[in-house]
Amino acid sequence: MQHDSNENHDKIRLEMESISQWMAKIGLNLEELVESTGLDKEVVEAVISGNYTPSPLQRESLATALGVSKNDIAWGHKVPVQHLYGHGPQFGRTP
Repeated sequence: MQHDSNENHDKIRLEMESISQWMAKIGLNLEELVESTGLDKEVVEAVISGNYTPSPLQRESLATALGVSKNDIAWGHKVPVQHLYGHGPQFGRTP
């Protein structure tokens, strides 16, 4: 019997939830999560809003504070990536 890999991938994706979903599910607020993780409040807020992708150590801290595996959390970045052209401001004006 063959399993469709897309079917398995979708099943895994459905079981993962965002940090805010886990917080709501277990009744944990921002201040409690910050205190439990020891991370800066700004970092936790950015992760929750999807503006920051946490490092492996930060992921472990957040997952432990939520009482779940880091593999149970959807770590997706929600802000679209913009393509920048040129070398940046350190090189002067970009043509």
